[in-house]
Amino acid sequence: MLTFRNINILYCCLLVLLIGLHIGIGIPVFVYSLLLFSYSLLVFRGCVNISSGFFLPVICSASTYKKEIAISFDDGPAVNYTSQILQVLSAEKIKAAFFCIGSRIKGNEKLLKQVYDNGHIIGNHSFSHHFWFDMFSSGKMLKDMQMMDDAMQSVTGQKPKLFRPPYGVTNPNLKKAIMKGNYIPVGWSVRSLDTVVKDEKKLFEKIMTGLKPGAIFLFHDTSETTLKVLPDFIQEVKKQGYHIVPLDKLLHLTPYA
Repeated sequence: MLTFRNINILYCCLLVLLIGLHIGIGIPVFVYSLLLFSYSLLVFRGCVNISSGFFLPVICSASTYKKEIAISFDDGPAVNYTSQILQVLSAEKIKAAFFCIGSRIKGNEKLLKQVYDNGHIIGNHSFSHHFWFDMFSSGKMLKDMQMMDDAMQSVTGQKPKLFRPPYGVTNPNLKKAIMKGNYIPVGWSVRSLDTVVKDEKKLFEKIMTGLKPGAIFLFHDTSETTLKVLPDFIQEVKKQGYHIVPLDKLLHLTPYA
């Protein structure tokens, strides 16, 4: 398995080998550039591929043969669509996970409380969801994550233990922050791309291709397309003999500290 540690060991060995060849027989300098370029590509792939476990293990699905899946929503609570999505879930008697942004809780306290009171799990999706969040120091990341904890705890009385990285990006600094904060990192196995795909039919077809036991679906409760597709998705999942279960039940995790 390719990990950050293994890649560093491998490339250090390759660098030593190249230096030896350079001294012994002479090799073009551009070979060092190729080595650096290939290393950078691997590290970049590890950063953006949350399921790779490149920097740290992230739970992206459940290992099971049971026809059970979980659905999750990122980026709320939002005035638009969160409440409507809650209505759909309530009508279908489905429990989901909402990975919320702390800065969006202020002014939406009642909405967050509704999510919690309806029996859904609330996870930490950072406080700022800053575009450059993955460039923060580990200390700044942890402070940001803890601000989300405080905002949620003031409304629900619960401190989230599950954390989903903004944009799904991981790196060494985030690993340190997660370990210091004692969070459990959770990703997904099916990314709906519902913030990009606006065609309901295309979105429905895309997400259905990922249906399999143990899958974790990523939606956004800020997406109108998701709101429109969600009822049909739930009905089709049930039609195929699947059960949508709470994320903590699927993964056998405790969602709150």
